Amino acid sequence: MEITGHTVELLEDPFGLLQGHRYEFFLDIIVDEEDELYTEKGILLKVIFLVDGGEGRILQNYFIEEETEKVLDFDLEDEEIEAVKAYCMQNLDAEVDNESN
Repeated sequence: MEITGHTVELLEDPFGLLQGHRYEFFLDIIVDEEDELYTEKGILLKVIFLVDGGEGRILQNYFIEEETEKVLDFDLEDEEIEAVKAYCMQNLDAEVDNESN
């Protein structure tokens, strides 16, 4: 699985009930044609990512067939979880840097 791009949005907590900040990432990914996750219709990975006290973690994730928006029943493998977490943290840092300029 290769992450090729993303969109990210801060999820609002209008009542201030939740600790930390939650972000919704849509990751553009490419998977090998031999992978059971592969589809010609394209794959996105939706990630709800929590940042609290400088630490980040994945709260939820879903693979979505891009063309049909159908949720696919697959889980991330352990090494993919770490790669996605690192990608989200790195790109949140970049987003914060861009907003402060």
